[in-house]
Order: sequence, then structure tokens, then C-alpha cells
Amino acid sequence: MESNFIDYVKIQCRSGKGGRGSMHLRHVKYNPNGGPDGGDGGNGGSIILRGNHNYWTLLHLRYQRHIYAEHGGNGGRDKCHGTNGKNIYIDVPCGTVVYNAETGKYVCDVTEDGQEIVLLKGGRGGLGNYQFRTSTNQAPRYAQPGEPMQEMTVIMELKLLADVGLVGLPNAGKSTLLSALSSAKPKIANYPFTTLEPSLGIVGYHDNQSFVMADIPGIIEGAAEGKGLGLRFLRHIERNSLLLFMVPGDTDDIKKEYELLLKELEKFNPDMLQKHRVLAITKCDLLDDELIEMLKETLPHDLPVVFISSVTGFGINELKDLLWNELNAESNKIAGVIAEDTIVHRDKELSYLQAEVFDEDRNADDEIFGNDCSEEEDFEDYEDEDFENNDIEYIDDSEIEELEDFEYEEPEQ
Repeated sequence: MESNFIDYVKIQCRSGKGGRGSMHLRHVKYNPNGGPDGGDGGNGGSIILRGNHNYWTLLHLRYQRHIYAEHGGNGGRDKCHGTNGKNIYIDVPCGTVVYNAETGKYVCDVTEDGQEIVLLKGGRGGLGNYQFRTSTNQAPRYAQPGEPMQEMTVIMELKLLADVGLVGLPNAGKSTLLSALSSAKPKIANYPFTTLEPSLGIVGYHDNQSFVMADIPGIIEGAAEGKGLGLRFLRHIERNSLLLFMVPGDTDDIKKEYELLLKELEKFNPDMLQKHRVLAITKCDLLDDELIEMLKETLPHDLPVVFISSVTGFGINELKDLLWNELNAESNKIAGVIAEDTIVHRDKELSYLQAEVFDEDRNADDEIFGNDCSEEEDFEDYEDEDFENNDIEYIDDSEIEELEDFEYEEPEQ
């Protein structure tokens, strides 16, 4: 069954070109020398991104591979202005980051509902010869062409906006904790990589207060280099205010596993180490009180630690209190304000970019054409508007004579 959670799309966008200005001289009855009256060309349509809180994935853009804005109309006689091309608005969920698919350069970031960002600006229309009239040049016989269109293939990535992000190895109990704290229903099973897509849950607290928790697929060693599912989904915890590291209590070396997770986050984005962190030891229903006291001596001392069991409810209330206090700590609020004002998006590395684009194109083509679409040929777009009357190229008389001398010979039967 295909998932409806789409957090990565590649789209070819193109703005509209500006219309040409008209070069026309007014010739009417009783006024044969009426002067220039060519109108201006219309502006081309722009491609505009707009944040929309009603969307939570990029599913509506999954099969929209090309988005083209309208071209501006050409100017006409009697100072007639060309029609302006319509702008194209692309609604995206809050937290969408846009990159150039060819260079990997960061383009823009949509974080607020109703926020509008001009991705590609339409070309301006050219001026007609009426705009160039002067006292010394009363009949200009030239006009401006419209500005050309802009074209770019972009990658849109969704980064979930949540307060707490769950970080852990596969089968660490992240989905079980999310289901115990919220009404979310993630898939839970006793094998690694049960979670194949991020999940969000709203955790209720005292006095009708709440915070949002995000669960991502498990991270393995080497996830920052593309192993497992970590590279694809690590970006979903980049915007979280607090990171909750989860390590099972039956692990041989809890501190070593925590340091492994911390190392993978540092490789992916060193700025993530500046976030507040909490360590939760899960599956404590398998441990007794004496073993828990022994484990406390071996745990790291630079962050809060809590022992929990999502099955029995042991330590759950203590965990919620701890998370709420950390989220509302003054140091965390100041760090959050600074991060929003000085957030830095890194450009994509070309090696990872090529692999991402290849996988995205292959998956999209498989869904549209079937599994045998890898050898599909690329077809050029056919545009009727390029064959307007003003774009027709006329041939010379010599070419006409050559056509007249041509004799058609019927093929032999």
C-alpha cells in the first residue's frame, strides 16, 4: 500500500515571458500621419510559493512534474496594452525548503502560514513605440521585446515542525512511546525499521496545554552517509526545539549507543548539537530496581536522564514533566529565538544530490508508467503559443523558386 506521506518532490518551474511592445503608426482617414500608437506588452506570470497550514505533506505535488506560468500578451495598435500572464501559486506546507535541483543551492524556506515567496519572477513586457516618441523623433519605428522567462528545476523538501523529536536506533520503542503519549497510531512491531515514515502526535499536558512530538525512522551507524533510512528523514528533527534520545534498557552499553546517535547527528548537521537534549532509557519493565540503580552510574551526566516503560506506564508522567520544563526553560527559549533569526541552510552535496534525484525520478516514473519506464525517452514540450502570427518566419523569393522547380516523382509499384 502506497504511503500518503510525501516529503520530497522535484518540479520543473518556468515563469512567463514578457510580451513584445507594438511598433505601429496611426493611419486613419483625414489623419494619415497620426504618429506612433503602439502599446506595451504584458508582463509574464510569476511562480509564487505560498505557505498553507491545511497541507501537511507534498502529496498534491507528487505527480505535477511541470508548472508553467502564462506568457504576457503582445502590445497592439491604438496604445492597447498586452494582457498580463496569470501568476501561479504553489501551496506548500509550513516547513518546506526549496533547493536548486541542478546545483544543490539553497533557494528559499517557507515557515509561516500565508507567507508568499516569489520563486521565479515573470518577464516584464516591452515598451511600444508610443513610449519612445520625442520632439526630435516623432515617429519611432522600433519597440522593445519582452524580457525572457526564467526556468529552474527545484527540489522541495518538507521538514516537520515539532517541539520534541525522537532519536534512536531501530526498535528502540519510539513508536510505542508516541502511541502511549498521544492519539497517534504509528505502526508497532517487534522488528527493526517498523517505522518507514515520520509520524506526528500531540501530547496533552496539564491545564489543556500540549506540545507536538515527531517520530522518525530509526537511525543506524552510517546514516549520515546514506545508510538505512536516516539520511532521508534526519531533516525532520532539524527544526525541533528538543531532542529526546531513546536507548533500550537491555542494551549492552547505553552510553556508547547514545554517543553513536550523537555522532550521526553531528555528521549530518553540527548545529543540531546546540539543541537541548534528554535521554530516556526505555523498556524498563525488563529491569529491576537494583539494576536501574547500577545503570545510573554508567550514564552520561551532561543531560537529564529518565527511566520509562511505555507498556506499563512507568516514568511516563515524569518524562512529560521533564520535557515540558525543558521546552519552557529560559535558555531554550533564547536559543529558539536566535535559531529562527540566524537559521542557516546548507547547500546539498552533489554526490548526495545526484542519488536523491535519481531515486526520486525512478520512483515517480515507476508509479506513473510502471516498472519498465527507465528507458522512456524524453519528449520536448509542444507549445502552440510559439506559433503566433508575429512569430512566423517568411522565406525569400529564391526559396519559392526552388520549391516551384521541384517535381514530384511517384514511387514504382
